[in-house]
Amino acid sequence: MNKTILIKLSGESLSGQYGHGFDFSYMREVCSRIKEIHDLGCNIAIVCGGGNFMRGRDATEMDRETADYVGMLATVMNSLALKDVFTKLGCVVYNQSGLGVSIIDGIDTDRIKAAFKENKIVIFGGGTGKPFFSTDTGAALRAKDCNADMIIKLTNVDGVYDKDPNKFSDAVMYNDITFDEVLEKELGVMDLSAMEICRDNNIQILVTNIDNKSALKDIINGKKVGTRVYKQ
Repeated sequence: MNKTILIKLSGESLSGQYGHGFDFSYMREVCSRIKEIHDLGCNIAIVCGGGNFMRGRDATEMDRETADYVGMLATVMNSLALKDVFTKLGCVVYNQSGLGVSIIDGIDTDRIKAAFKENKIVIFGGGTGKPFFSTDTGAALRAKDCNADMIIKLTNVDGVYDKDPNKFSDAVMYNDITFDEVLEKELGVMDLSAMEICRDNNIQILVTNIDNKSALKDIINGKKVGTRVYKQ
């Protein structure tokens, strides 16, 4: 199939029913679905947030720069936990980190390409490696690093809406929308920096519900799922 897909997971998605830390049963379920599309021949990269432990911008009692570094360390922990789950599912995994840590390689595009050739799933932790940037921006940068065709953002809603569907019963979901429209309407698909990186590098974003068990396979098979954000 020869597609390269970067999957963006929230840290909260790893906590499942608990709301904090790891729900390994739920993680195995999500990772099994990702393994299915990897087994179809897709190159798979993953970026995960750290909100199941710490999100820097929410830690108001801490200095923001310090809080962001703690949050980035949380994403490193998540990347290692994901590696363990995938390994137990029979996958070979290669980790890199935007934040310098001795137990994981730093970002290296040549090693990413080599890992894909060896049929490895690549998992990125450490965000951008710098404070004041979100893991959305980290995901966009890593998508560029691995020449991804698409970012699939797995969320708790079915796609991109004109307003918050959890608050407004008349919210309308878009099937397709351009980057410029998302930015103009401030729809919050990803932060501004991430959207601009994806737009400027022509990396589509597909937003869909993490609890839709067939979504990943349907997307890879060309079926209409969620909301596609694209460059006009």
